[in-house]
Amino acid sequence: MGKGEILAEIKKELEENKSLPLFGANLVFGEGDPSAEIMFIGEAPGFYEDRDQRPFVGRAGKLLDRLIGEIGMKRGDVYITNIVKRRPPENRDPFPEELKSYKPYLAREIEAVNPKIVATLGRFSMNYFYPEGKISRDQGRVFWWNDKILVPLYHPAAALRSTSVLGELEKSFQKLKAVAAKFDELVKERKEKPVAEPVAPAEKSEQKPLF
Repeated sequence: MGKGEILAEIKKELEENKSLPLFGANLVFGEGDPSAEIMFIGEAPGFYEDRDQRPFVGRAGKLLDRLIGEIGMKRGDVYITNIVKRRPPENRDPFPEELKSYKPYLAREIEAVNPKIVATLGRFSMNYFYPEGKISRDQGRVFWWNDKILVPLYHPAAALRSTSVLGELEKSFQKLKAVAAKFDELVKERKEKPVAEPVAPAEKSEQKPLF
């Protein structure tokens, strides 16, 4: 079964599982290249995402598209999704039980796409991988997460509210570009230096960033 077929199967299960929280809202599944090297993960859909049934299509999505373009890529070159696949009422933060219910589907989505780099957007997404992380401290830093590289980023919506946050996010996207360019080199270094064998941040809170 190809990656696209696996993703379609996950989407179908989400559509049919009436026990999931927020079931009455539209399903907003991930989109993009099923074989993308970079996967962006947000927290939950907003108004425009619910309306269009696509992730990151509102103002924050347009900013994300611009930032992706500034590192020489197009939206279709990456994969974009959220942890929670339906819009919480009034765009409130997702409740813990909502995050917990949708996490298994995200895990399968990540496994299907199998990206080299996971770029999280906002603190909820970061905390999926790194529960003890702090977005103000860890955004733009680079970690190993199993065999993938994790780069926590500010949510584009936060950047729309603050020029300083936008500036930091723009810098972090340039770092993301650099990490993608040297991914194979980083993998080689990891294999050659087992004394510093990285551990997934979610498994060990004292995880040190690569840079």
